[in-house]
Amino acid sequence: MSSHFPVSRSLFDEVMCPNYAPPEIIPVRGLGSRVWDQQGREYIDFAGGIAVTALGHCHPNLVQALTEQSQKLWHVANVMTNEPALRLAKKLCDLTFADRVFFANSGAEANEAAFKLARRYAWEHYGPDKHEIIAFNNSFHGRTLFTVSVGGQQKYREGFEPVPAGIQHAEYNNLASLEKIISDKTCAVVMEPVIGEGGVIPASAEFVEGVRALCDKHNALLIFDEIQTGVGRTGSLYAYMQTQVTPDILTSAKALGGGFPVAAMLTTSAVAASLKVGTHGSTYGGNPLACAVAEAAIDLISQESVLNGVKARAEKLVAGLNAINARTGAFSDVRSSGLLLGCALKDELKGRAKDFTTAGLAEGLMILVAGPDVVRLAPSLVIADEDIAEGLARFERAVKRVLA
Repeated sequence: MSSHFPVSRSLFDEVMCPNYAPPEIIPVRGLGSRVWDQQGREYIDFAGGIAVTALGHCHPNLVQALTEQSQKLWHVANVMTNEPALRLAKKLCDLTFADRVFFANSGAEANEAAFKLARRYAWEHYGPDKHEIIAFNNSFHGRTLFTVSVGGQQKYREGFEPVPAGIQHAEYNNLASLEKIISDKTCAVVMEPVIGEGGVIPASAEFVEGVRALCDKHNALLIFDEIQTGVGRTGSLYAYMQTQVTPDILTSAKALGGGFPVAAMLTTSAVAASLKVGTHGSTYGGNPLACAVAEAAIDLISQESVLNGVKARAEKLVAGLNAINARTGAFSDVRSSGLLLGCALKDELKGRAKDFTTAGLAEGLMILVAGPDVVRLAPSLVIADEDIAEGLARFERAVKRVLA
């Protein structure tokens, strides 16, 4: 029998690695877009567990899917397939450009699979010289050694070198910068349709189309990292659907499981053919529990009413944030790609984004940063209007607290 003992924030410093610095509060319960801590204090969740809890906390459809599957089958590993994984894969293929799916447990793992597949595909079709990957400055693709090397932020590579070779970085939204370094040695260009962690910056239509054209010219695969933008976040099921461009490989995680760890790499039959038996794998990838929950999430989020609701809620939030900014003057810009929102701090507040998250908690609001200069919001896609209104009121108080 398990013995229970008091759990406090100080225990974190005793037993956890010091790579995180969580605040004093410990959430214990969530429902919809509200969360309660150990003391019973209530918070409005504009953070969504970093764009993960896309249907809020404890959504009944997800709870039901998890409960039912938990009484049937938990795990078979990749030596066998299972029904939830096959159903989810079929739905993802039906809803997107993809013909084939590989399941993993996290965004980093989905990206790792995508980068390995891109190299393997080029190796099979063009030989070992075609192995270079190009990504963009300020991008974020995960924390494994490979994904952190592809990601365009030096701070995450520091102290972990030497990193894998054959990776270059261009300027986001600057086609000339990509044109300068792309060559017939390039096997793939990887990009976020909206730079998330690096500041909530959308790609221009001209840029996305130009990247696709350059990839085609040099026989390079185009990989869309849709870990943060995917599964309804921008108001389409995937953000590529709002462009004139289709990627060759797309990665999805975060909102895919609505809070249950699951990830997917989607691609075409032609590209997938390079992942022959034994070339890649994941013990937990395609886990029946994860796939059952993800299927329930996709069933809901792919509905037109939910996707249209994202756009309506985003308009409400942007209007509210602009009104707050008119009163406080804290931001140089309010950016929105659906319900992925970024409030860029004005020059004299730059570097202080973390102060806003701290002030937010003091006012009963959970928000995020996107680098040191941008406050990021990624609320539930089905957040109630009254939670938006109350969250904005708390946000305004938090902004004023920082300014004071």
